[in-house]
Amino acid sequence: MEFSGGSKSKEDQTFKEACEHALEEMNCDFVGLALQNSKGPDISWHYAAGNSNDKYKRITVRYGKGIAGKVISTGRPMKIEGFPNNIHGKALEYPIMLAENLNCAFAVPIHFKGVPKGVLLVGKRTDQPISESDQHTILDAAEKLEKEMNSSI
Repeated sequence: MEFSGGSKSKEDQTFKEACEHALEEMNCDFVGLALQNSKGPDISWHYAAGNSNDKYKRITVRYGKGIAGKVISTGRPMKIEGFPNNIHGKALEYPIMLAENLNCAFAVPIHFKGVPKGVLLVGKRTDQPISESDQHTILDAAEKLEKEMNSSI
């Protein structure tokens, strides 16, 4: 299963704008969007705002691995505080956290046709956790992206 609705450039623009809007709206340093690849179960980071480099474009994780793989496999939000402490597994299993030097993150699933196929992640490079109000804002942004993806079929 894959997301392939609408034209590529329209999708690109919608996803870029969603990341930039989330970055402006919240007190955060990084916003990224990962999508499950059209072929196979792997997940790649496609869009970002506030990124310190372009490493996110080369990060691909297996279904169930990394923060994006875990969020897609469980279909539930995931919060990380005080990275690399307080995590399950090794820090190397969280390449987006390492690439962007993030200390805190909150990631939510994005559903396509009722199945989790993407992840919206908001992160901070400080030890200040993602606030409850920002978590709700992230959930709202993910919901808007879901509507865009599902309406462009």
